[in-house]
Amino acid sequence: MKFRKITVTVAALVAMALAGCATSEQEQRAGTGALLGAGAGALAGQALGGNTKSTVVGAAGGALLGAAIGTATTPRRRGEEFCRYRASDGRVYEAPCDDRYYNGNY
Repeated sequence: MKFRKITVTVAALVAMALAGCATSEQEQRAGTGALLGAGAGALAGQALGGNTKSTVVGAAGGALLGAAIGTATTPRRRGEEFCRYRASDGRVYEAPCDDRYYNGNY
């Protein structure tokens, strides 16, 4: 029991440290979602299965689901959209969208 508490505490601290290293808002939300999802999943796994395996599986599933939800729900600000353009030499590249995108004239 003591080993499990130490393991969960260390895992939570590592997840918080990694979430703090995120550079974009999307990465920060994914890290926070993963942390919250892992905690909720661990609690649900322990409540449903009552053993260590259930707790670990619940934490892993919750972390994946939380990261996915955190990433998907990140709001996009104007100016962060990227459009694909074709250069005169035929090369395709991505760059921030210009006013045609925002005015609907694309």
